[in-house]
Amino acid sequence: MKTLTTLFKNNVREYGMLIALIAVMVFFQIRTEGVLMKPVNITNLVLQNSYVITMALGMLLIIITGWIDLSVGSVVAVIGALAGVLIVRYDYNWVLVVAICLLLGAVIGAFHGYFVAYLKIPAFIVTLAGMLIFRGLTIALLRGESVGPFPRGFQNISSGFIPDLFQGSLNDKPFHITTIIIGVLLSILLIWLDARTRGNQKKYGFEVTPFYFFVAKNILITAAVMGFCYLMASYKGLPNVLVLLFVLVSFYSFITSSSVIGRRIYAMGGNEKAARLSGVNTPRLLFYTFINMGVLASLAGLIVAARLNSSTPNAGDGMELDVIAACFIGGASPMGGVGKVIGALVGAFLIGVLNNGMSIMGVGIDWQKVVKGVVLLLAVLFDVYNKNKSA
Repeated sequence: MKTLTTLFKNNVREYGMLIALIAVMVFFQIRTEGVLMKPVNITNLVLQNSYVITMALGMLLIIITGWIDLSVGSVVAVIGALAGVLIVRYDYNWVLVVAICLLLGAVIGAFHGYFVAYLKIPAFIVTLAGMLIFRGLTIALLRGESVGPFPRGFQNISSGFIPDLFQGSLNDKPFHITTIIIGVLLSILLIWLDARTRGNQKKYGFEVTPFYFFVAKNILITAAVMGFCYLMASYKGLPNVLVLLFVLVSFYSFITSSSVIGRRIYAMGGNEKAARLSGVNTPRLLFYTFINMGVLASLAGLIVAARLNSSTPNAGDGMELDVIAACFIGGASPMGGVGKVIGALVGAFLIGVLNNGMSIMGVGIDWQKVVKGVVLLLAVLFDVYNKNKSA
């Protein structure tokens, strides 16, 4: 029992937000009379939050360093506008355009990173300027009009689904067998990774959670994975963008937890001067962090354009607020040095479920903003409270 108590105290933000997410989902499932967890709505929930999750992964790293990026919503807009102009107006191949847009996102990130890392201008000011610059460029590129539609291949980035290799059916309705197989393989992989981590902890003398907790946790995770895959299989299967998100989340989880550059980012956020004195090239690391944010924001811009099937001047408007809120709600500290990928993921889905659930219930956009603001304030207050308590 002592081990479980210690585990909860050490991960109070992550577990607290996960419990909050489950509670919010149960609440809206009841209030919407089961609409929230219908396969078609779950699919919409994933698609609607794909770009928020994509950018939250990059924003998390910037927040860990102690800074913030206010320009990501405008970067989404300008990248989507460029994609629309090149593909629709100039008939460029969409694959080439995707490569150009990702490269431009890196350039935009480098633009911000240079001013912040090397000229020592606060990121708040630099990215606020970027937000205005790129929003203005969006309007100029589109001439104030929406541009579309896109070719089917480009649309499939956001609205496509993985093919079913088995063409299955259940109760005389199409059933995506490939999705179920992927769920089984993913469950096995997660159990194996958790078991390997537990084995390494025991091998090197670290305290591990009780075996019954290990078993119960993996049963719950497997049930969640298979339940989700069953819902997806009974509709159209796994969306392409969900596969992309899985790859991104896995990659950034590895970067933040098991790589040298990840440890250096945390060290820089915890104490920039100490990190620099220990040999970390902090300006270059911060520069790379902003480049990474630019690439992910451009990827999100492509996802948004593909989902809307058009480039619009107001794309990404206010999106930076949801991205930043997702990171803080998920456990990232405004002071830097603290934050986890899984926390940002939970925070993004919490924001998404709130948006989706309140929309289904017919709550106006005004009160939706009020609720999200209160949730963000409570999350940061919770963080400050825990820090003061442990001090």
